[in-house]
Amino acid sequence: MEVARLTATDAARAARVLGEVRASALDGRRPKTAPRPAIRESWSRMVHSGVDPDHDFRSDLLSQDEIERRRQSTRLRHVLPVLREGLLSLADTAQHIMMVADADARVLWREGSTAVLRKADGQGLGIGADWREETIGTNGVGTPLVSRRPVQVFSAEHFVRALHPWTCTGAPITDPRDGRLLGAVDISGPLETLHPSTLALVDAVAKLAQARLRELHLTSLEELRAVAAPVLARIGGPAIAVDRDGWTAAVTGMPYTSRVALPKSLSPGRCRLSALGLCTVEPLPAGWLIRPTADPAPASTTTHITLDVSHPRRWTVTVTGCAGSWTHELTPRHAELLYLLALHRGGRSASALADDMFGDPARTVTVRAEMSRVRRYLGAFLDHRPYRFTERADVEVLLPEAPLDLLPHSVAPGVVRARGAAPAGRPHPLPGERIMSPG
Repeated sequence: MEVARLTATDAARAARVLGEVRASALDGRRPKTAPRPAIRESWSRMVHSGVDPDHDFRSDLLSQDEIERRRQSTRLRHVLPVLREGLLSLADTAQHIMMVADADARVLWREGSTAVLRKADGQGLGIGADWREETIGTNGVGTPLVSRRPVQVFSAEHFVRALHPWTCTGAPITDPRDGRLLGAVDISGPLETLHPSTLALVDAVAKLAQARLRELHLTSLEELRAVAAPVLARIGGPAIAVDRDGWTAAVTGMPYTSRVALPKSLSPGRCRLSALGLCTVEPLPAGWLIRPTADPAPASTTTHITLDVSHPRRWTVTVTGCAGSWTHELTPRHAELLYLLALHRGGRSASALADDMFGDPARTVTVRAEMSRVRRYLGAFLDHRPYRFTERADVEVLLPEAPLDLLPHSVAPGVVRARGAAPAGRPHPLPGERIMSPG
């Protein structure tokens, strides 16, 4: 008897048959119907790792701050629209929920049927839950992450008994640049809502997400190439522009290589890279300018940062180093944040920035999320704990002539206070002057 065909025609009977198959396997007896290969392999892993099939699998959920940190640091955030468009209509129609988990099998996003969401919450399967095989046994998130292929888990195919009322269908999502596992997408719901085509659909949507990541990667390299081109044109010697992960956007005066291996904590200045030897490294928006060199280090490694908030509706940050300069246009929120950091050169904690921005020190999650976005283009010159410009950054702020024209859109308490304390007629701070806090 083919269990897959039976589940499509008689879900209740299929659940009973699979229950017998599972019981035989756990007792060491040869079942009348063999489990599917993916399920058999997973059950074998569970037995060898000592997972209790009748245990309470509830685990501590991640904190909201940790969930937000993971959301901001994973590339999966870029493909949520693709996943939603491909799967949420099915989830709503078929009484399912869609879950997106990172490579640690921690659920970061979860949407779909309200009733099914409540049912999952009742079993401790909310956002931040741990879906690893060693935590909750064979399932549609952890098992695809281990096997690296799409898996459908129906009723008693779940190793842990508490999940038998569920059907789960998941597929891994990998980084198309290097094949690294990013996480998994899963559709889960009551066992009677199973449909055999769900596996093919989830797999297809996961592949669409990977294609979108590939497209975004190529687009980001094109944008970096446009910024790097004039800088490379001014350089007399060999140089290469790479993104934050070392992928090459442009090169001059040296052989092309698709990727440069970078240390985890690269910073501006002199360093030795395994593929290039001694190099001088300077930041670019979302990347690095790397120049192989055997020359002595330059006399000054200070980088000048100009924060221009002198216009009422357009704000920019310009970074100038020994190889040239680049400019990034700021959103209203980022203009506020960078102005406040320039105002408080000693640094601000997340709670202090939240108070400056919203008048509410508790809104640290929002502040950390925005600062994470700022660090994508200015991270080489920002420290955290507390948040501040690094000491190697010479920061200049261009202010409007009239104090009331300072970020006129802003209602952030810290900016409002600065408007009241700013001296009129001083668009440029004096050389070496530190902007003092009005508080």
